[in-house]
Amino acid sequence: MSEQKKGIDKSLSRILIWLPSLVIILFYIPNALDKLINHEQTGKVVESSAVMITAGVFILIATVLFLYNKTLLIGTSMLVLYMTFIVLIHVYKGKPAEIVILILMATIFASYVRKPKLFSRITSSSNKAE
Repeated sequence: MSEQKKGIDKSLSRILIWLPSLVIILFYIPNALDKLINHEQTGKVVESSAVMITAGVFILIATVLFLYNKTLLIGTSMLVLYMTFIVLIHVYKGKPAEIVILILMATIFASYVRKPKLFSRITSSSNKAE
């Protein structure tokens, strides 16, 4: 009975660890696909088709890197960089930026939940020296 409980706990733990990342992905992938498919958008700060396509490809690459555990930090950094520019654009145009800031913070949180050791100051090499 305890083996079955451990298996259920491990499965539940894995689902809860990945849940924030999946919610974040549900924002980034449609956003990237919209930039790739509908690249002739108007009313943007930069109305160039090439910039929109480049942004879409950048978001897709960052999302893939975010999902792969070994490149989680790189993907998170790319997504946060993109969202930082979006926050600045929202502030520049006078649009509300609170939701964008929350998405940015949720991206960092999802990364932290999956790999908390990436965010710690103590590294394994400094522990060996003591």
